[in-house]
Amino acid sequence: MKLAKNLIQKLENRKQNNSLRKLPVFNNLVDFSSNDYIGFSKSESIFKQTHAYLLENEIFQNGASGSRLISGNHSLYQIAETFIAEFHDAESALIFNSGYDANVGFFSAVPQRNDVILYDELSHASIRDGIVMSNAKSYKFNHNDFEDLERLIVKFQSSITGLGGPNPINIYIVTETVFSMDGDSPNLEELVALSEKYNCYLVVDEAHTLGVFGEKGEGLTQYLQLHNRIFARIMTFGKGLGCHGSVILGSTDLKEYLVNFARSFIYTTGLSPHSVATILIAYQQLQIEKETIEKLRQNIVLFNQQKNLLGLKPMFVRSKSAIQSAIVPGNENAKQLAQQLQDKGFDIKAILSPTVPEGQERLRFCIHSYNSEEEINQVLELLGNFVF
Repeated sequence: MKLAKNLIQKLENRKQNNSLRKLPVFNNLVDFSSNDYIGFSKSESIFKQTHAYLLENEIFQNGASGSRLISGNHSLYQIAETFIAEFHDAESALIFNSGYDANVGFFSAVPQRNDVILYDELSHASIRDGIVMSNAKSYKFNHNDFEDLERLIVKFQSSITGLGGPNPINIYIVTETVFSMDGDSPNLEELVALSEKYNCYLVVDEAHTLGVFGEKGEGLTQYLQLHNRIFARIMTFGKGLGCHGSVILGSTDLKEYLVNFARSFIYTTGLSPHSVATILIAYQQLQIEKETIEKLRQNIVLFNQQKNLLGLKPMFVRSKSAIQSAIVPGNENAKQLAQQLQDKGFDIKAILSPTVPEGQERLRFCIHSYNSEEEINQVLELLGNFVF
């Protein structure tokens, strides 16, 4: 059966706007595009340790066999969640199948009708999708603009009736510690103070800080010693940890609530024992990978220094993270520039509208511990040659 005409038309519109998405073909280009910041996805050591762990513990099961509430809550879950909670100095940890599942599960279940969600306008699509599924009211604030955020808090607190009564109405503040498209970070000290001033619930997505910030790659809020003042932290494993899944960190009451009400947790098959073992071994590896994490930091500093020396700084969004974005307005311009760099052997991806706003199209450079100084210098020199 053919695709419906209205859906065909939507595809045609994407083609005309030069924004049609296609699955990329695997290549052997120098990696400046993946989220594998410290190389864990390629780690032979983690692969072998995971296999050995399963054999030693006589775990030969291929799948979870059902949801965690039915038959899929195999013994590795408790081991991994206990380890992760201790690693992150959290009261509890609850593993989800992906970062998308965690965000959709949390935001669709926790904020209640008449509650208010205030979210950064550049929050990830998974956060926004979860918010859409929530019964709470939601409003965005200008990116990293806490004056705008405070204005909204005051506005909604003053209009709330019944605050402090038997069924108080809550305000949830939502942000990311490193934004996936810009690579920048909010002033977390100021944000935590603001949330405490107005008794709001602060929720942070740390997808792009695990493995990147902190002595052991524990994430930005923990590195800044702010983690115990945050209601919920969402960590994603598919980036710095190099595997699959995610975890929500918070109180034991929050964990119990999510087990009972987060639909993306309740109504899905659990991760396989192999997947959970990989998460556990990767976390254990973080504790001994200090040199690799430090090498990533050095490469981020080098990238920033070189783009400044080459006069490329005005192109880039200010970032001290592993994500460095050069703004190249126009889908065609961004695609052409990315192709030129790919033709020279560097895997650089163009991020096009509608993924980012029109006029904010960009080249997104992801820095890794395994990128060499020569590769960083070369790719930036090429960028400068093509632009100037």
